[in-house]
Amino acid sequence: MSHSVTIRPAVSADIPLILSFIQKKAEFDRQTGAFTGVLQTTEQRLQETLFGAMPYAFVLLAEVDQTVGFALYYFRYSSFIAQPSIWLDDLFIDPSYRQQGIGTALMRQLAKIAIERSCTHLAWTASSHNVNGVRFYHKLGAQIVDQQESRLYFQLNTENIRYLSITGSLLG
Repeated sequence: MSHSVTIRPAVSADIPLILSFIQKKAEFDRQTGAFTGVLQTTEQRLQETLFGAMPYAFVLLAEVDQTVGFALYYFRYSSFIAQPSIWLDDLFIDPSYRQQGIGTALMRQLAKIAIERSCTHLAWTASSHNVNGVRFYHKLGAQIVDQQESRLYFQLNTENIRYLSITGSLLG
């Protein structure tokens, strides 16, 4: 990693920044064919849903000399095992900062949160067309648990979450 990365939870004042990352992520997904809809997110909706009385999701921001990436996640719950898991909805790093360990730092922080909250696993989807992303997720130890057309369903189990939280990757 060529830069020192700081990962921090987003605060309400970060809403314009969060919206800009969501817009960049939507454009990236549009380029890979993973998103064809109309982005309907607004600063007001983000304020209500991320920083209201009951937040529905949470955001981590990655900072180097500026904010260069984000991860948006939320908790799911299984009544059959009475434990939560984390669903990673968005992960995005500005293109000029990719392959510098920033995505790994965000995923490592998510792994630490998963351990603190006794989560069973961490899961997300990615487009099979996002070759670099798929390679990155495999490096972290993620397994593809399902595929629907070009959408890959990834999961990190408890053992891999623990390892990631300590080392940063299974190969690292």
